[in-house]
This record gives sequence, structure tokens and C-alpha cells, in this order.
Amino acid sequence: MGRGTPVRRLDLGYFVRPAEEAGTPWPRVEPVLAYLVRHEAGLLLFDTGVGSGDPEAESHYRPRRRDLRAALAEAGVEPGDVDVVVNCHLHFDHCGGNPLLTGRPVLVQRTELAEARAGGYTIDALVDFPGARYEELDGEAEVWPGVRVVPTPGHTDGHQSLVVSGPDGVTVLAGQAFDFASEFASDEMARRAALDAPGDGPAPYRPWLDRLASFGPRRVLFAHDRSVWEGAVPEGAGPAGAPR
Repeated sequence: MGRGTPVRRLDLGYFVRPAEEAGTPWPRVEPVLAYLVRHEAGLLLFDTGVGSGDPEAESHYRPRRRDLRAALAEAGVEPGDVDVVVNCHLHFDHCGGNPLLTGRPVLVQRTELAEARAGGYTIDALVDFPGARYEELDGEAEVWPGVRVVPTPGHTDGHQSLVVSGPDGVTVLAGQAFDFASEFASDEMARRAALDAPGDGPAPYRPWLDRLASFGPRRVLFAHDRSVWEGAVPEGAGPAGAPR
């Protein structure tokens, strides 16, 4: 992959999750984060921000958007430079900028697209906009060498994550597979406990964590949490670099 596959975080605003959804006595403000992946084959954008067009969603979540074009410009990129879009899923806070990227292939799980098109799932205009071009996946898929989509169902049946390999290790873009890095850490510890003492009945964990662990991730990044989960540093590797 040449000299590397850097991943850059894009801050695309925030929304306010009501207390009844957050499971707390008060509303919770959550960031909306996307990730730009530079590869020798091109530029990949993982998620595209909060969409508009639904007054009920506006009132319910009170989103504050940062324009995708402005966020890309800070990275020295224009929308026309993006070659591929990968959405972790098609809720309106993850695919809102897709219509700005007309004609680019959008990689989604077939089950996710079918559910989005069934209605009552997201903002319909963000799914089948003029020029929308989907590449439907059934499970894992290699996008480019060292860049792989991995299904991580849970938040939605068709949720997917992206595994990006580089000279400083593997980065997993986990989207909303977990709301928080701490939740991922808890499940990863449960996975390790199950391996250390099989049959002792440790806390259950999502089975696809075994697949993510097989890549030996150095760091895991999330859509609604600026915190980063960091794994063990491989022997001989340099210091872990946080996403810009």
C-alpha cells in the first residue's frame, strides 16, 4: 500500500439523544464522526454525516451539522475526489452526505439496503436520491488490498465495519457497532475471558468480535464516540498514532 493507509477523522457535528433513548436521567449529546481513508487505489469515505429532510427527526434529535464539504476541505479533499463510500448503516445520521457524492459506489449490506427501502427506517430521500449507485454486499468483501468490509450486526441487522491495514497496524472503523469505546472494551474482555476459561460462563459477547480480533487491531474508532480503543502494540512497532 505504498507508504501507508492513513485514516483521518472528520467531525460532522452532533445530535442530542433523548434521555429515554440514552437510558440516562438526562439527554446525551453525541458527536457525528466520519472517516477518510487514503489508499494508493483512491479515497474512501466511511459515513457521511447527518441528513436533513424530516421535521420529526429534527425536533427529536436537534442535530447541529457541519458541512461535509467543509470537513473534506480541511483534509485537502473535494467531494469529487472521493472514489468510494462505505456506510456502516443507513440511518440518517450516517448517510446524510451521500447525495453530495452522486455517482460514487456506495457499499452496503444487501439486508441493510432492503430494510432502508422498506420505509419507516431512515429519511427516504437519503437512500434513493438521483444518481445513487449501490454495490450490495452479502457478508465480507475486500474493497482494496488491505481494506475490508466485515459485517457487525447488532445495532441494525445489516451493520458493517471497515478494517484498514497499514504500516503502523490495523485500524477498525466500527461505526455504531458499539455506542462507546468502553462498551467495545467490555465485550472484548468478555471474549478474552471466554478463551481463557471456556465453559466457565463468562459474560456473552458478540460473535463477530472473534473475526475482528483475527486482524489484530491496533485501534478501533467509532461513529459517536471520540474515544479510541487501543490494543497491544506489536513487538517492534513504533508508537501508536491517534487519528488526526
